[in-house]
Amino acid sequence: MGSVSRAWLCKSSSFVFLMPTLSSSTSHLRFKSVTAHTPSPNHHDHHSMATEASSSPSPLTSGDAITPPAPSSSSSSSSSVSGAIDFLSLCHRLKTTKRAGWVRRDVKDPESVADHMYRMGLMALIASDIPGVDRDRCMKMAIVHDIAEAIVGDITPADGISKTEKSRREREALDNMCKLLGGGSRAKEIAELWTEYEENSSPEAKVVKDFDKVEMILQALEYESEQGKDLDEFFQSTAGKFQTELGKAWASEIASRRQKEG
Repeated sequence: MGSVSRAWLCKSSSFVFLMPTLSSSTSHLRFKSVTAHTPSPNHHDHHSMATEASSSPSPLTSGDAITPPAPSSSSSSSSSVSGAIDFLSLCHRLKTTKRAGWVRRDVKDPESVADHMYRMGLMALIASDIPGVDRDRCMKMAIVHDIAEAIVGDITPADGISKTEKSRREREALDNMCKLLGGGSRAKEIAELWTEYEENSSPEAKVVKDFDKVEMILQALEYESEQGKDLDEFFQSTAGKFQTELGKAWASEIASRRQKEG
């Protein structure tokens, strides 16, 4: 054939193939996948493989373009995985951030924000069914409602920060955390759950708000029993503020046990 490589373009209505010939001096061929145009319904499916001589291929004539391979999804997948781990690493702070109310009262080894949310999640898990209330949504909301404290910390009334400013800081923190997840469906769900709780705008939010108070007074009772503390202010701060029959019943049981121990 001689020492000069030649190449032809063979076209159909659906595919473009690059078909080089071998020169006498060429001992190897390189292979690459070519993305084919979508065939019409009147054609059968075909598979194509283009081969290209190891020497430089002849240039294509004007208009004879080969469709490039589809971009790999590995890049977006890696970004998603990296963002998830970044998010979880940030949430580690919830395990080490102590609940400020107990710290101020010099409670020994006080619970963390994560401890608090975990038991609230268990409350949602074991609670009796309530008509019109989605128990699974309550569990999700319980483990999300204080998530912004991974960044802003546990802000309490004693800090002298208004509710409006507290909410603004927490919203900004939440938005930053959700960006780590790429703003996808999971990030959207977390933001919706947090907002729903913050605005007390659903039956589930009202139940979880009550769990928040119930968990606090139950923890106060346990610290009083274990450490001989007088934590009556925590009971007083929640008195008359329960919104659901379930919350009222559990709070009443805790108050009754406290009275017996006192």
